[in-house]
Amino acid sequence: MRTSRRIILALMLGATPVAAPGFAFDGAPVNQDAAIPVAAAQPGAAMALKKAIPPSEPDVSLTALQYQAERGNPGAQWMLGRMYAGGNGVIQDELRAFDYFSRIANAHAEDSPSAPQAAVVANAFVALGRYYLSGIPNSKIQQDPERAREMFSYAASYFGNADAQYDLARLYLHAGSSRDDLRYGARWLGLAAQKGQHQAQALLGQMLFNGDQLPRQAARGLMWLTLARDSAGPDETWIKESYNKAITKASDDDRATALQMLEHWVQGRRD
Repeated sequence: MRTSRRIILALMLGATPVAAPGFAFDGAPVNQDAAIPVAAAQPGAAMALKKAIPPSEPDVSLTALQYQAERGNPGAQWMLGRMYAGGNGVIQDELRAFDYFSRIANAHAEDSPSAPQAAVVANAFVALGRYYLSGIPNSKIQQDPERAREMFSYAASYFGNADAQYDLARLYLHAGSSRDDLRYGARWLGLAAQKGQHQAQALLGQMLFNGDQLPRQAARGLMWLTLARDSAGPDETWIKESYNKAITKASDDDRATALQMLEHWVQGRRD
């Protein structure tokens, strides 16, 4: 896949390190920036991170979408990519979906993060990253965790996409070969959680409550798990199970403090 000059310089050649977001292990901002070094992802992360792309709206004319997509409309290309990825209204064809997402990334990688189509472009990078994590059977798209990291890094840093930040955090945490991996993973996880990405909230809450790879902060962990539980989909049983385990083990003080933190969080979002 042809990438933009920015990706080639900043990601593939490593000429310009990507800045890590300034977040502490608990997801709270800290006043420091750090350059993220290249970190190879573990192949086992592929299945853990690959998520189904939501189906597109079935009442949209396929012919009209194809017409707009050929004229370079990124919204139409995104919708067609989703349709072919999920087999919604068309025969499932992940390679064709990959092609549509690639068109978006190739043509719009350097669009402004404030552009109307920026969210679609960022989501295309995330979709491509997940394909590189798992590969596409019987195609030229093979598992390439390092390429996936590049896709997530770009969407996470340039576009500020919360899903990309979560996926990138998972790669660093799965790598876990150094303290830097843990630190960068926790920071990306904290940033995604602060933006309301509920899977990041669940994982961060789980780690903080259990003291898993991070200093234990039971009340804060319970707060994140509560937020995640309220946003979890019906098939995300791991989030609900994590919350249930935590609330059962939590002390009365932890529960009371978590409630105060939760109220503060909700008030902060309103402000």
